[in-house]
Order: sequence, then C-alpha cells, then structure tokens
Amino acid sequence: MIVLLGVVVVILGFVTRRNPVLVVGVAGIVTGLLGRLSPLGLLAAFGRSFADSRSVTVFAVVLPVIGLLERYGLREQARNLIGRLGSLSAGRFLTVYLLIRQITAALGLTSMCGPAQTVRPLVAPMAEAAAERTAGAALPERVREKVRSYAASSDTVGLFFGEDCFIAIGSILLITGFVNSTYHQSLEPTRLALWAIPLAVCAFLVHGARLLLLDRQLQREMALAAAEHDLPLPKENSK
Repeated sequence: MIVLLGVVVVILGFVTRRNPVLVVGVAGIVTGLLGRLSPLGLLAAFGRSFADSRSVTVFAVVLPVIGLLERYGLREQARNLIGRLGSLSAGRFLTVYLLIRQITAALGLTSMCGPAQTVRPLVAPMAEAAAERTAGAALPERVREKVRSYAASSDTVGLFFGEDCFIAIGSILLITGFVNSTYHQSLEPTRLALWAIPLAVCAFLVHGARLLLLDRQLQREMALAAAEHDLPLPKENSK
C-alpha cells in the first residue's frame, strides 16, 4: 500500500497548483522508488511509457505549425471569411461546427478537429467575427470570452458524445473488456455504439439549442455593457 503515496503526491501537487507535468513526473519517480525499482529500471519504465503513448505527443508537432499559420494571418482570414456570410450568426455557426464535430468523431476521426487544431485558430475567431457583425460593434472582453467558451464547448460536446458511436474507440473497448471479464458477459462493441447514437442525438439537440440561444444572450450582454460604460447601443438595439 505504500506505493499509493504517489497518488498523495499528485493530490498535493494539484492542490498547491504546481506544474502538472512536474507533479506527474515526481509522482512517477516516488511510486517507482517505493516500488523498489532501480534508477535504471525507473528510467526504462518512463521510456517504455513514453513510447507506448507517443501518439499523445503529436500536439508538440502540430502546435508550431498552428503558430506559424496564425503568424501569417490565419485568424484574420478566418474572420474575413465569416464576414462574407451575412446571415450566419455566432450561434448558428457554432451549431454547424457542433454537427460536423459529432459526425467526424462518430466516424473515428477524433483527431481531425480539436482545441489546438481548429477551435483557437479558426472556430473562435470566426464566431467572434459573426457576433461582432450581428451586434454591429466590437465585443467587450467579457462577451468575447463567453463566445470563446461556447466555441470550446461545441468541440468538447461534439467529441465526447460522437466518439462513442464508433466501435473501435478506446472508451467502447474499455467498457466491453471490463464487463466481459468482470461479469462474464458477451457484450459486443456494436451494441454499445448503437445505444450511443440516441444519446449523441439528444446531446446535439440540447447543446444546439443552447448555441442558438447564444445570439440573444450576446445582444443582452452587449446592451448591458453599453449601458455600464455609457456607450451607444449596438445597431440592432438602437431603434
């Protein structure tokens, strides 16, 4: 049981708000030493774990590419593109993205979109531009952060409820493996994936409705911000 002190290190590190990578690394070292691993064995365990999960570190290659694209005007071009679509509001745009994210995740393309790949450089700037065009004024920082949070939520909800519709995803295989080995059942991944489809549809309807209501919320918050700072009301609210 003394090996579980590594969990205590993780809890203390997160409570004191230390660097997560440092906390997990120290917890791994403490756990290995308490488990009587030699320094070379501990280093080998770290290397083996890194090699087994190397796909997780793909973001380290993606992020510099995204940074270069942003430096040369990716966000500005995304805002210009959404500016040409006059009838597309922020809520409608994010609802369309939610649908695309769910469908691609259901087909197993979970890495096709994501916070680093699409939300920050493309989806969030386009949603901000649509909100600004609808309001007819620049967004206050509080409203801008709200639009960004809804952009991130559309990606998260679409991925979370869409990926379970794909039979070869890790969560489906984990559930079937646990149920079959622990309870001696013969649960097939296909059955779980089929039952996940109605849940994904409900998630789209619920969160899609919240996204469509976002436009009204933004109009109210823009009016409140204008009143607080004694600014002229946005065009749609000035009549």
